[in-house]
Amino acid sequence: MIAVCGEALMDVVNGTQTALPGGGPFNTARALARLGVPSAFIGRLSSDPFGVELRQCLASEGVDLSMAVVGPEPTTVALAEVDEAGIASYRFKFKGTSAPNLTADMLPARLPVEVQALHVGSLGLLLEPMAATLSGLVRREAAGRAIVVDPNIRASTIDDPRAYRRRLESVIALSTIVKASESDVAWLAPTASVEDFAASVLRESSARLVAVTLGAAGAFGATVSARAHVAAPQVAVVDTIGAGDAFGAALLVWLCDRGLLDKDLSLGPGELENALAFACLVASATCARAGADTPRRTELNLA
Repeated sequence: MIAVCGEALMDVVNGTQTALPGGGPFNTARALARLGVPSAFIGRLSSDPFGVELRQCLASEGVDLSMAVVGPEPTTVALAEVDEAGIASYRFKFKGTSAPNLTADMLPARLPVEVQALHVGSLGLLLEPMAATLSGLVRREAAGRAIVVDPNIRASTIDDPRAYRRRLESVIALSTIVKASESDVAWLAPTASVEDFAASVLRESSARLVAVTLGAAGAFGATVSARAHVAAPQVAVVDTIGAGDAFGAALLVWLCDRGLLDKDLSLGPGELENALAFACLVASATCARAGADTPRRTELNLA
């Protein structure tokens, strides 16, 4: 099982009256379940109608909610703007809402033994007190479980870049897998290429795999002994909402299918290329659908 930690929220796209379930950790937990890997969600949900909808969405996919908590604050909202190319940008309404209000006392004293990996990132490492809670959980669990970090940086939401960078770098230092986007790399290491960024992370942290999404150009990945660029399948893009989350989930699914997801993760060149190709396939299929609607395995063209 992979425990995914952080926010669940509602996406309001282009100012419409329709709100769709979302949030990076929510999307990742749901995508893992849809692709056949047991997942659990650790986060704070609202008791309001949106919060009920989020819980029902996760539960209907088989996501374990036994470690999630519920509170009276309204559900966190993301305002997504999708341009003509289908690229999404975000603003967030989070003050006084449910997701940030996850505190350390709400966490289980110990995680179930079947949790083999802990996934963190996105607003979960930015908004307080959730950020301090989850970075503390990483420190507590890093010795015994694989740590997966997806920064999913929302630069417009960062009030204190220096403090946020310190926290993010401390979590990355304890990671097994770092999955980032090109824009994440540009924020974290403005003068570095994605290849140099990956090499630096592998050299300076416990990470065994770094994967960077490159939008329509596919993805780059690196381990201590292998590097690979993989092209993305060409699709008619509806929007990019949830594509990075789908990529990260699919990467973990590929590793889980082969019993490779652990702290001593090791991939050869062919394995790395195949893992990235599967992740790009799932991300591209998500881009061809509206919203963060990751396909199930039976809907993928695996020929």
